[in-house]
Amino acid sequence: MSSADLREVEVAIVGAGFSGLGTGIALDRVGLRDWVILEDGDGVGGTWHWNTYPGVAVDIPSFSYQFSFAQRADWSRTYAPGRELKRYAEDCADAYGLRDRIRFSTRVERAAWSAEDNRWILTTAGGAVVRARFLINGSGVLTTPNLPNIPGVESFAGRTLHTARWDHGVDLVGQKVGVIGTGASAVQLVPEIAPQVAALTVFQRTPIWCFPKADVRLSGAARRALRTSAGRSAGRLLGQAFVEVTFPLAAHFHTRFPLAGRMESVAKAWLSSQVRDPETRAKLTPAYGVGCKRPSFHNGYLATFNRENVHLETEAIDEITPTGIRTRDGVEHPLDVLVLATGFKGVESDNIPTYDLVGESGETLGEFWDRNRAQAYQGVSVPGFPNFFTVFGPYGYNGASYFALIEAQTHHIVRCLTRAREVGADRVEVTAAANDRYFAEMMRRRPTQVFWQDSCSRANSYYFDQHGDVALRRSTTWGAARESRTFDLDDYQFTGAAVGARR
Repeated sequence: MSSADLREVEVAIVGAGFSGLGTGIALDRVGLRDWVILEDGDGVGGTWHWNTYPGVAVDIPSFSYQFSFAQRADWSRTYAPGRELKRYAEDCADAYGLRDRIRFSTRVERAAWSAEDNRWILTTAGGAVVRARFLINGSGVLTTPNLPNIPGVESFAGRTLHTARWDHGVDLVGQKVGVIGTGASAVQLVPEIAPQVAALTVFQRTPIWCFPKADVRLSGAARRALRTSAGRSAGRLLGQAFVEVTFPLAAHFHTRFPLAGRMESVAKAWLSSQVRDPETRAKLTPAYGVGCKRPSFHNGYLATFNRENVHLETEAIDEITPTGIRTRDGVEHPLDVLVLATGFKGVESDNIPTYDLVGESGETLGEFWDRNRAQAYQGVSVPGFPNFFTVFGPYGYNGASYFALIEAQTHHIVRCLTRAREVGADRVEVTAAANDRYFAEMMRRRPTQVFWQDSCSRANSYYFDQHGDVALRRSTTWGAARESRTFDLDDYQFTGAAVGARR
């Protein structure tokens, strides 16, 4: 479906990743079928559509990285490779009949509130306009590639690749390759390309805590078990329990369950067993505690630094030149290919959402957050931006499976839209009092989180925004799901001519 046939709709959803797909499914389930998904790319899957670099895979068990209502039995491994998540997205779009309401290659650049008729006016990069009663942002947070702020980054004369926009036409065999970054993407990429290249230099600013990964190929017996409801339930329960212990409990309830120290001992033992050279081992050891930034799980990353053709460079980068990288000590590192494994923009005012969102006062959402700090009621809605909801807002995500977040947030949104339909409201807005109360509660809870230990100041973590806040929800996954189903709908104002007529 092309952008040329855009029309007025009840609900516009931005993004055809799992957030957008999950929203469409949730709306259909309650009979709200007049919606459209506007997607920048030419396919569904979001992260799993854009990220195709060698080694890309999930970093939590596949059994919990899926919708609870669409569990599959054919994962090849306990941690599925990226191509299987892409296929899963395609299958969800087909199985739930979503494709005919997705407009691909349609990038939303601006959305502005029209108080005259209580609608959002969306403008696309191609100049098309769509009017929508409600706007739901499903563009995610790990969406916009983050380019390093390094002098000369555009002057490199060789090939430059970003992990989020990998060019499979570039042959790395026999090349001198430099990788900037040691986050989750680099941890997966480096072991994959090291055997192919002539020389690989990894430029590390901040090391990452890396743990062994229980990543195994699923046997035929395991797949047969997953075809049964009992097998799927058991796999999901085990996967969820592992994720809950290793992040939500460890990170958000650090002072009550001091698991980070024990996890650090495990990580150090794993590092010691994998890296032979003590100097390299020391460089790969973080100076911050576990939990300050998201740790990684990989069985081959650390051992890659034992290879003769792999060099770990910890000297700061001074500039990128046409022929390579010059570090602060004056050393030139000649390169044929430069790989930017620098991740994505995080919780920044120009990234959530990925387009200008202009509210009732004429202020953009980014400006609101710059002025007031990033905040959203249960991570879903913001006062001053009526009829707008987001699946991935500040203080919505607790660090567990994105799918758990999507299901909780869409349930919250559907409750609001269902009430609006019941009372005939054409305007729905969270009250400032409810938003303030929720934000204050998030601030009250945060002293128990791991992020506030002193060593986190050395982590260079994308968790911390420009205000020094960590906009993660201090909650268990079960607690977040429960709150999405039990919050008081009176925290929203439902208004419109029909509402007054029914009173």
